[in-house]
Amino acid sequence: MSAQVSDNPLRAGMRLERTAEPCAIIIFGATGDLAKRKLIPALLRLSQQRLIPAEFAIVGISRQQLSDDEFRSMMHDAVLEFGDHEEFDESSWRSFANALFYLHGDFNSAATYQTLARRLTEVEKLRSTQGNRIFYLATAPEFFGLIAKNLGGSGLAQSEQGWTRVIVEKPFGYDLESARALNDELAAVFKENQIYRIDHYLGKETVQNLLVFRFANSIFEPLWNRQYIDHIQVTNAETVGVEGRGSYYDKAGVLRDMIQNHVFQVIALIAMEPPVSLQANSIRDEKTKVMQSVRPIPEDRID
Repeated sequence: MSAQVSDNPLRAGMRLERTAEPCAIIIFGATGDLAKRKLIPALLRLSQQRLIPAEFAIVGISRQQLSDDEFRSMMHDAVLEFGDHEEFDESSWRSFANALFYLHGDFNSAATYQTLARRLTEVEKLRSTQGNRIFYLATAPEFFGLIAKNLGGSGLAQSEQGWTRVIVEKPFGYDLESARALNDELAAVFKENQIYRIDHYLGKETVQNLLVFRFANSIFEPLWNRQYIDHIQVTNAETVGVEGRGSYYDKAGVLRDMIQNHVFQVIALIAMEPPVSLQANSIRDEKTKVMQSVRPIPEDRID
């Protein structure tokens, strides 16, 4: 009896757990809404599930004057407010909190990055992170290029011992011209395989399950096409208001904050053709084809 190999990437061994490497995660804008609401609670949960090794560190950077202990206390409160209450316990938090460090600094000052370099040397030795670094830019978009430039100028963009990556949150630029300019600024410092342009909405379980729901479901997969689907409506129902992000919304606006990234990503996952594999580039290529197929809407048809 011969074994058959499925041509469906989602049926052919979809989930392979990988052990994460030791690393230091440097979060610019560590006292902001994104870090408190999303990043720290998510990292704590990964730590509790042992999906990141014990040899990791988180270094928060912001303009607010805080000590390490004050930063840990702030993140503790954030986890209690925004994290998973069912999985939280103080003993796991104390272990996680030992990996939290804080640095006060101005993103525009070269001295901040010199101090960061010295602090990283200490933290990497203490936490055995092997020189691997992730720079997470959880800041307002106007700081992305500035931080990248300063990381390059300080020598932090390239690690002598391990790998270095930079994560850029949305919105990526204000328009096409500024997005291309930001790409150029990042490319002047980092190699393309070091740059991660992410949309945290894709981390939602419901969004991630779209691929499985579509391509690994023998009921829906044959019917998921224009012959059987009349139209698609995407409802983005928010329970969180602007809250303390008024200055950000004044500049970005709701269209740039929600529509051209979160909603379009969901539309692309719904409308794309099956990827040849589950590799990031294969999924990206199919998403791109969807966006290229969309016909521009004439201005006179926009209400």
